[in-house]
Amino acid sequence: MAGPRVNGNSKKRKAATEEHAQPEETVFSHNVGLEMQSEDEGSEGDESDNGEVDEFPEIDPRSDSEADEEYPGDSAEDEEEDEDKDDEEDEEEESEDQSEDDDISDDDLHIFPKAKTVTSDITGQLKRVFPPIEPDYDSDSSTEEAPNRVGNIPMHWYDELPHVGYDINGRKVLRPARGDELDKFLETIEDPNSWTSAFDKKAQADKPLTAEELDLIRRLQENEIPDAQYDPYEPTIEWFTGKGKEEIMPLSGAPEPKRRWVPSIWEKQKVMKIVRAIRQGRILPNKPKTASDKAQFYAIWNEEPSAHPAPLPAPKPRLPTHAASYNPPEEYLPTEEERKRWEETEKEDREQNFLPQKYSALRLVPAYNQFIQERFSRQLDLYLAPRIQRTKLQIDPNSLIPKLPSPNSLRPFPVYKSLSVLHAKTRVRSVSVSPDGAWVVSGDESGNVSLWEVIVGKEVKRWKFDGKVGALEWCPRTDVVFFVVATEERLHFVIPPNLPAPVLFATQAVLSPANLPPAPATPSPVKWTSVSAASSSSEKPILTIDLPPSSGLPKQIAWHRKGDYLSTISSGEGQGGVWIHQISRRHSQAPFKKVKGAVQLVLFHPTKPHFFVATQRYVRIYNLAEQKLLKTLQAGIRWISSMDVHPLGDHLIVGGYDRKLCWFDLELSDKPYKILRFAFHLSHYGRRTNMFLCFM
Repeated sequence: MAGPRVNGNSKKRKAATEEHAQPEETVFSHNVGLEMQSEDEGSEGDESDNGEVDEFPEIDPRSDSEADEEYPGDSAEDEEEDEDKDDEEDEEEESEDQSEDDDISDDDLHIFPKAKTVTSDITGQLKRVFPPIEPDYDSDSSTEEAPNRVGNIPMHWYDELPHVGYDINGRKVLRPARGDELDKFLETIEDPNSWTSAFDKKAQADKPLTAEELDLIRRLQENEIPDAQYDPYEPTIEWFTGKGKEEIMPLSGAPEPKRRWVPSIWEKQKVMKIVRAIRQGRILPNKPKTASDKAQFYAIWNEEPSAHPAPLPAPKPRLPTHAASYNPPEEYLPTEEERKRWEETEKEDREQNFLPQKYSALRLVPAYNQFIQERFSRQLDLYLAPRIQRTKLQIDPNSLIPKLPSPNSLRPFPVYKSLSVLHAKTRVRSVSVSPDGAWVVSGDESGNVSLWEVIVGKEVKRWKFDGKVGALEWCPRTDVVFFVVATEERLHFVIPPNLPAPVLFATQAVLSPANLPPAPATPSPVKWTSVSAASSSSEKPILTIDLPPSSGLPKQIAWHRKGDYLSTISSGEGQGGVWIHQISRRHSQAPFKKVKGAVQLVLFHPTKPHFFVATQRYVRIYNLAEQKLLKTLQAGIRWISSMDVHPLGDHLIVGGYDRKLCWFDLELSDKPYKILRFAFHLSHYGRRTNMFLCFM
């Protein structure tokens, strides 16, 4: 039965293909019997077919019906006719489908929207324009029906876009509409179970939470163990203790590996890599906190009150005058000339912004046409014009008067004459007190120099010099005792009597050493003459300095704090006016080639190599080491009479004959820090206190 069916099918297929192809001889005979063979047998049969394989015969499902079983002897011809008809119908349908596919184009299928051909406004060429896609609820991009299947992508990519991604077909998946906070609040009121849902960013929808998830959230909020099945108090299972569970042998009998006690090289390299990163700054152990680390949310009502002052109140506008009345007096009404002059004047230059008008009744007064403009101008002035709130000071006039201290609180101060000594009839030109305060030396115009004891007031010794005594000064050193007397073009170094032997030997070694220092390379016109220590006495000077001729009478002697340098000012002008002498080297030099103005006073800085030179109105500060002018102080005094510097060297006081005293802060300015007027003309700093003494 299978054989005829296969033969009939092959004949029909050959007849159907005769129209398209030339007939070919078949390799199968008309009587072919189909039998089930093994794989090996089938492979052998294929080789005999010359590579041509016929299609597997179709199996008629009707052959399995009950009719076939009941009538197995039906003729095969009827079956063959039915099959031929079916094959012909199938072939016709396939040919028709193929012809239809060829005739139908892509435009007829309406896969893409129809485009319009328009002229471009920019290029002027023809272009195709497609209609925009409207994402309605019935469109392909709607997410109402289908779930969001954009895939596992970061959803923050589309935070600022109207869609949330693309589906499998490449179409945009629009973001579903979500209500505002008010809608969420109303939803929580209407639906009591709305709090059990959470927003899913992937699906862009609220998903209800399961009972297990709600229980997990509750446990986390109450700081409980998230797993409900976990029992933290279950009994301990004794694995290695108890009867029969004792460990007799160790778990492992292998020897300890070497890595247990040898430091790991890899760990060392890892640690050194971290150390180098910390040193280079690529790793910060304590990263500084930034503004983003702080809490982003805070209670607005817990803020402390602002430290800024409250806004200033607006100034009150001026009150209206008689001219602003609706029925002003006749003298306030403008004339025609005044009205014309007011209209021709600019708005900014007008005395008033309106012209007075007269009305018989208040009900006849119209609306003010400049009301809005004036209100706007006032608001603009309040906004732009700076304002300062003036506080009225309530000051008691008596508090402005300084309270004078009680005289008893200023004690001790001299209240009576303690001692008076009589000098010769000639005028005393200079007085100097020893550093220990026990001796006073004085010199007069007749050349007499007297040594006085302060406690008793007795004249201990008197020396007679040729010429007037212009100045004298004790040496500030405490290990030696001597003073310098300045006469006409000479300086005399005198040792007082009654000195202890160690002090006397030290003084003689300073003024008249056994080995004199070598002469300086630069010759000086000043000559140094000394007497040997063995032949010296208190009657005559041990050292004498002869100043250049025509230098005049020295009027001031200024010592350096260390006692090795001293400076003198002579009455002569020019280079010979100021000289600086060094005792240890026995050398004298003039620091200035030319001096501007008449030098009144000189002074050494106590700690720095600075030299103060006071002329009649100015005080100049020189750096002796660098040999340059540092600063010029402007005292504002007509004639400077005295000057002294603080022991620390940061303050300077200058007095004048016009009863003014100027206090300078040398680190602050070249102008006086404070000026005391109409009080003093002589000043001196206290060496052991921070006060300065002023004498009238």
